[in-house]
Amino acid sequence: MNRFSYHMYEMAHAALVPARAASDAAKLIFQNPMNPWTHTAAGKNVAASAELFERLTRRYGKPTFGFETTSINGERVAITENIVWERPFCRLIHFARATTHLNRPQPRLLIVAPLSGHYATLLRGTVEAFLPHYDVYMTDWADARMVPLTAGSFDLDDYIDYLISMSQVLGRDIEGAGLHTLGVCQPSVPLIAAIARMEAEGYPHVPASMTLMGGPIDTRRSPTAVNTLAQERGPDWFRKNCIFNVPFPYPGFGRSVYPGFLQLSGFMAMNMDRHVNAHLEMFKHLVAGDGDSAEKHRDFYDEYMAVMDLSAEYYLQTIDNVFVHHTLPKGEMKHRDKLIDLTAIRRTGLMTVEGEKDDISGVGQTYAAQDLCINIPDSRKVHYLQNGVGHYGVFNGSRYRSEIAPRIRDFIATLEHQASSTTKRAKPARLKLAASND
Repeated sequence: MNRFSYHMYEMAHAALVPARAASDAAKLIFQNPMNPWTHTAAGKNVAASAELFERLTRRYGKPTFGFETTSINGERVAITENIVWERPFCRLIHFARATTHLNRPQPRLLIVAPLSGHYATLLRGTVEAFLPHYDVYMTDWADARMVPLTAGSFDLDDYIDYLISMSQVLGRDIEGAGLHTLGVCQPSVPLIAAIARMEAEGYPHVPASMTLMGGPIDTRRSPTAVNTLAQERGPDWFRKNCIFNVPFPYPGFGRSVYPGFLQLSGFMAMNMDRHVNAHLEMFKHLVAGDGDSAEKHRDFYDEYMAVMDLSAEYYLQTIDNVFVHHTLPKGEMKHRDKLIDLTAIRRTGLMTVEGEKDDISGVGQTYAAQDLCINIPDSRKVHYLQNGVGHYGVFNGSRYRSEIAPRIRDFIATLEHQASSTTKRAKPARLKLAASND
């Protein structure tokens, strides 16, 4: 692929600015109630066509979470987003809740969002289900085209370092509750690797649990079209065809990235018929005046079409380690030249969640973590397969809210109860020892 493709994409987007302006003007004219054409079939068709053209050619900005309140024990409390940790390629968001009505501190939950093209807001539904029950934190990955070259590079080792650092920060000063982690899809690999490194190195603040959802732990199991494509083409093909330099005038000018627009093209190509039909349906809704259905379409695609660039180093290492050479399940993956030994994990509980119809991470790929983490006691391990859902349904939607999220909460509650029981049993022993020393 032409190495100037990114520049050509930007030029094409800029060239369409006048057409988008004309389209916006046409939409306003043919939606104006004072215009007699507005109420005709022709006018409605023009307005609908103008909106679809504008939406299909625009650049979608980073969405917001938009959380204002949540309910805790029947009390409606306000939510404030705070940045509590920051590095060049990631910020850690704390969804702080304004409440003083808790009988005891709730566990902290670190949700690791995917770094795979979409923004962390794609997990809005995931976060919302946990806000009443936990003190929630979430990774907010940076768009690589917005990070200056002076900030340095970002690879898979850095990703693991970030997760270790976050765990150590969040694990401090917790009284009566633990730190729990949840990785959705792609983060499953760096999350389990980070916990293995913390266990092996004896870090003081190791998470009490990790929940891995639809993650590619071992893509040799039930390989999907995505896995097969990566396996057949190998990292060299992706390096030659998917990596470009960020064009001027972005802050990351000159940085090597996997562009978001290319990632989005791949996403849409997998289900092109579905996307074409969705836009045709929206056109019909607009012409028919069905505002509610059209708004649902807008909400979904405002999120789906908002994409970001990924650091080339991180992207290529992920392709090589996870999808081509399967280094983690083979016991060959390294972090800072040290082997990642999953058998070192002993203190952290493990829950794996899969979707029966997942066409991104096939059934069994996430479950592989259960077989690899042999030193986690069975009492601290859980697997759940959700029937009837695809990849997106593992972490969002009605079945996620009614069946998956409650099971995750039960898993965390079980570990919290075990930790509390262990603490109570340990106290008399320590007191007796102290007395004998006197």
